[in-house]
Amino acid sequence: MLEAILDDFFWRALLGGLGVALVAGPLGCFVVWRRMSYFGDTLAHSALLGVALGTLFQVDLNLGIALVCVAISLILTLLARQRSLATDTLLGILSHSTLAIGLVAISFLGRVQVDLNGYLFGDLLAISRTDLAWIAGGAITVGLILWRFWSALLMATIHEELAKVEGLPVERLRLLLMVMFSLVIAVSMKIVGVLLITALLIIPAATARPFSRSPERMAALAALLGAVSVISGLGLSWTTDTPAGPSVVVAAFMLFLAGILSTRGRGA
Repeated sequence: MLEAILDDFFWRALLGGLGVALVAGPLGCFVVWRRMSYFGDTLAHSALLGVALGTLFQVDLNLGIALVCVAISLILTLLARQRSLATDTLLGILSHSTLAIGLVAISFLGRVQVDLNGYLFGDLLAISRTDLAWIAGGAITVGLILWRFWSALLMATIHEELAKVEGLPVERLRLLLMVMFSLVIAVSMKIVGVLLITALLIIPAATARPFSRSPERMAALAALLGAVSVISGLGLSWTTDTPAGPSVVVAAFMLFLAGILSTRGRGA
């Protein structure tokens, strides 16, 4: 039974999409709470540089993407301490520069064929067993880290100064959050692509926010909404022959609109 599922591209796509959605939802809550959407875009754009370097040095592309994203996170952390430029300015510089460097690097690969559209917009239906293993490993790792450090990450997010007074290592927690973003982005590229990864992090979390009375409920609801978006997006792609990755984001956006209309109706 398991072999049959893994041999069918649709079921691999479904399992991969659900694996990413279940951790992207809770992690996306921190993006919303910390207002770090631009940071997510920066890491996503730098992932293309990871593709180029991974191809050049013949290492697994998921590993290359993860290493580059972690490196960009460290560089951003160091540059932010200089305080000579605003954080959003640094993010803008790194975001567009790494994307441009990645595109230029790919053009120098010569005869090596790189599916650029697949990495930019995702190719959910082309997920292989190896990709599925990476997604499972990344999702389990991020899920365990969130479970272990949830309270500390939440405290550092809600009130950073109080967290410092309580003796929490705020800088390390921020870096840990960035590393988790890097892992999720690395395993998500095949799902929705570089240009749409941040949407999978933000939209389910933003949709869940008005319906949640606690951070834990918001995280759980965001994971559920992400899973529904994956299932609905794949169904849309299957029936209308639209690109799978963008279809998932469209489904998430429709849920977001439905949530807004629902909250307005309740308010009225």
